[in-house]
Amino acid sequence: MAARPLVARQPNERLQALIQEAGCSNAGLARRVNVCGAEHGLDLRYDKTSVARWLRGQQPRGQAPAIIAEALGRKLGRTVTIDEIGMANGKNLAAGVGLQFSPSVLGAIEQVCELYRSDVGRRDFLSGSSVASSALVEPSRDWLISAPDPQVARSAGPRVGPADVDAVRSMTQALVDLDHQYGSGHVRPVVVHYLNSVVSGLLAGSYREAVGRELFAAVARLTELAGYMAVDTGQPGLAQRYYIQALRLAQAAGDRGYGGYVLAASMSHLAAQLGNPREIAQLARAAQEGARGRVTPRAQAMFYAAEARGHALMGEARAAQAVIGKAVSAMEQADPGSGDDPAWIAHFDEAYLADELAHCHRDLGQPDAAGRQAEESLARHPQSRVRRRAIGLVLLATAQVQKREVEQACHTGLQAIELLGKLRSNRGAEYLEDLQERLAPYREESVVREFGARLELQAA
Repeated sequence: MAARPLVARQPNERLQALIQEAGCSNAGLARRVNVCGAEHGLDLRYDKTSVARWLRGQQPRGQAPAIIAEALGRKLGRTVTIDEIGMANGKNLAAGVGLQFSPSVLGAIEQVCELYRSDVGRRDFLSGSSVASSALVEPSRDWLISAPDPQVARSAGPRVGPADVDAVRSMTQALVDLDHQYGSGHVRPVVVHYLNSVVSGLLAGSYREAVGRELFAAVARLTELAGYMAVDTGQPGLAQRYYIQALRLAQAAGDRGYGGYVLAASMSHLAAQLGNPREIAQLARAAQEGARGRVTPRAQAMFYAAEARGHALMGEARAAQAVIGKAVSAMEQADPGSGDDPAWIAHFDEAYLADELAHCHRDLGQPDAAGRQAEESLARHPQSRVRRRAIGLVLLATAQVQKREVEQACHTGLQAIELLGKLRSNRGAEYLEDLQERLAPYREESVVREFGARLELQAA
């Protein structure tokens, strides 16, 4: 039998260039990859010889290429894809799908449609991906410095008109209402299939300039909603990808205000959930700067409230209090009867602001103020905002724990459990788990045991 011909491996020049850019030695990169792998539950034992083999063209198997890209990305402070390190093995976009703020409108369409397809196909690299804090802040810089897209009109594909844009808007509002009432676990699959089966076709169609801008604005809102629902179903890495694409679509729409909203309301809240307070404040300030002069007082109030959350989590009481004052002042200037507010900010009312401020005072260790704001939010939120009311109850219970009113806190927490029993919401479950941890010092008390038993029963 003839011997199999040897195929010479090509040196991995992409990886070599990135290692030089990062200022890493081969041994240093190996250590970083092993540490990063351990965070993903992998027992990697690479050394400088392993890196030398990669540079000669050998490609490690399994999840290793994605781990190498993540390790280099952390050192460089930006997102790195496996294609950039020369290990994509011919796979288009690979694990980097959705993580780039595309420089062109055509690239943005390709990127977001690939994200929709990958999500519907339940690609493992989407559902299992973690969030890199650099990839939260980096797109905001791109958004801040990018020039407006000069043209979005297209002349290929089926004709798209104003009625198609109206349909996307109506569908988005219906899905928002369902999400508020039942939680994202019930609704997100519908959103993703609609994006992939209908919205992708619209983006790839032909449309005049004005219709195109309106289409991108409508799709940006629905894409942001898909990101929020990914958060609510426990998939923060996937949410990050949707938020980045929603930001890029808002840029194509020419809507700087909504771009700021994606940064301050979506990406900063994701940073809060992940415990990255500095990024929260950075994203909120980027929103303020990038949308300056383009938003109403109501939107300004939301941007300031988001920044205050970051300062509060960092324990910067004076800075937080100053920005809280700006948020309250801006909301006082908002005129609901003027008709000036765009649809995407109309929901941010006094109830939502009180909710945000309750979080701030909770994190600053100010339980009296946190309790007052939580009670105000509960008094103002309509019954249809089931998840938001449940979170308000947990915030109130947390303030009661901080004041050592344990029995009252458990009573309030049980009300939250009852409300969340009607939802499929990972966010709600996380709030309840946080409350249970705060009650841990009082675990021997009967009311705390009862609360824990009810929580376990619901989780079963």
